[in-house]
Amino acid sequence: MRKVPMTFGGAEALREELNELKTQKRPKIVQAIAEAREHGDLKENAEYHAAREQQSFCEGRIKEIEGKLADSEIIDIRTIPNTGKVIFGSTVTLYNLDTQKKVTYQIVGEDEADVKNNKISVGSPISRAMMGKSEGDEIIVKAPGGEVEYEIEQVQHI
Repeated sequence: MRKVPMTFGGAEALREELNELKTQKRPKIVQAIAEAREHGDLKENAEYHAAREQQSFCEGRIKEIEGKLADSEIIDIRTIPNTGKVIFGSTVTLYNLDTQKKVTYQIVGEDEADVKNNKISVGSPISRAMMGKSEGDEIIVKAPGGEVEYEIEQVQHI
């Protein structure tokens, strides 16, 4: 099976969520099911059915996170020497040659992508255009609105 790249920070966030689900949410749901059972007839007990639905969601999410962590290759970019080349996990500052605006992105795994927080997927068109390039290189990104030209201004390992 192919390992999926994930940043150290992304893996930590998943571990924290997994810990919260197992140690806090799961026991609360079990308690809610026990309380709902005490109310009698389970066929018409909305509280019981709601608690069972929450349990199903919680257990599904636990399995999903455990699977993602098992299938991931965790890369801590801070331990890799910065050669100025764009690699997975790099934080890259780009200069748009048309609009003359700067933008900074971190290249992360598929599940970690969050454009609002400037984290873009390793599989995105802009990431694919940057990979392997160095500071000072110009890249062309094929976007739905046409081609956009950028200059790679800075590559950081943070």
